[in-house]
Amino acid sequence: MGWWSLFPDPHLSVSLPLSLLLSSLALILALGIAAFFLEYVRKIGCRHSLERTAASDSFFEDPNSLKKVPCPSICDPPEKYISLIIPAFNEEHRLPGALIETMNYLQQRSAVEKSFSYEVLIVDDGSTDRTSKVAFDFVRKYKIDNVRVILLGRNHGKGEAIRKGMLHSRGELLLMLDADGATKVTDLEKLETQIHALRELNSSAATPNGLSLKLSDIEVAAFGSRAHLEKQALATRKWYRNFLMKGFHLVVLLTAGPGIRDTQCGFKMFTRAAARKLFTNIRLKRWCFDVELVYLCKHLGIPMVEVSVTWSEIPGSKVRLTSIIHMLFELILIRLGYGLGIWKIHT
Repeated sequence: MGWWSLFPDPHLSVSLPLSLLLSSLALILALGIAAFFLEYVRKIGCRHSLERTAASDSFFEDPNSLKKVPCPSICDPPEKYISLIIPAFNEEHRLPGALIETMNYLQQRSAVEKSFSYEVLIVDDGSTDRTSKVAFDFVRKYKIDNVRVILLGRNHGKGEAIRKGMLHSRGELLLMLDADGATKVTDLEKLETQIHALRELNSSAATPNGLSLKLSDIEVAAFGSRAHLEKQALATRKWYRNFLMKGFHLVVLLTAGPGIRDTQCGFKMFTRAAARKLFTNIRLKRWCFDVELVYLCKHLGIPMVEVSVTWSEIPGSKVRLTSIIHMLFELILIRLGYGLGIWKIHT
């Protein structure tokens, strides 16, 4: 053994503490991120518990009589055949065209089918433009029994706007659709047909006195889908948008599991019983509430059916590439919230 062995390698003495320091910093960073996510998930759970027990909105405003109409609850018996819930944030330009098409269809169908009754709920999600004025113009024209407006005051997110509309609806069937009219309103019949078919399929499950369950009492969710348009979309989009889309679909698959190919289409229909369970449990308010709905359907045993719908891209979309980051964040929240049992599912 040479004399130099008595002295430590100066490079080794420096590299060991440096690597240890970097490892410690990485561990602290990882623990900090995990603590942030867990605290955020816990706060969402606490907020949801408060919202479940808080008093609901009291009244709708009637611009014709200037009287206030009491808000119904999803727990009340249905008073209409179908409710259409339209979330709207700064949609003064796109909303009128979609509403005209929607109201024309509903009026024509109710004239032919005497048992067909409807309501349209426009949920203004804190718009800073003239969206609420446009909405109330339709209330004046079609009366508050057919068109109603919920004002959220400030922007909460599309998921929260839809949740509010669902919880104050009167329909046996409840349909959410976008304010831009990207999906033809007539396609609601496709979803409606599938729900009735599932009802007939399960008609053997009768009530104790031998009577068939009412439409509003069965639990079914029908998801409008653009999956059949995927090849066309891949051919026209930029490569990085296709890459992000494929990556997002993979993360959705890992989060909610298989079953629904297009979770993000804004055209979904629920029976009243299904909506009552889903929208009293949903926690996410913005980007990935659709994925949470699929997750909840699976864990609540609510049958789902995916139905191809007509869809066209309307200028003015609020979805940006940065939205993918927000979506991934919310998907992580779903896995943590439900996976760790922090978010309880109420039945």
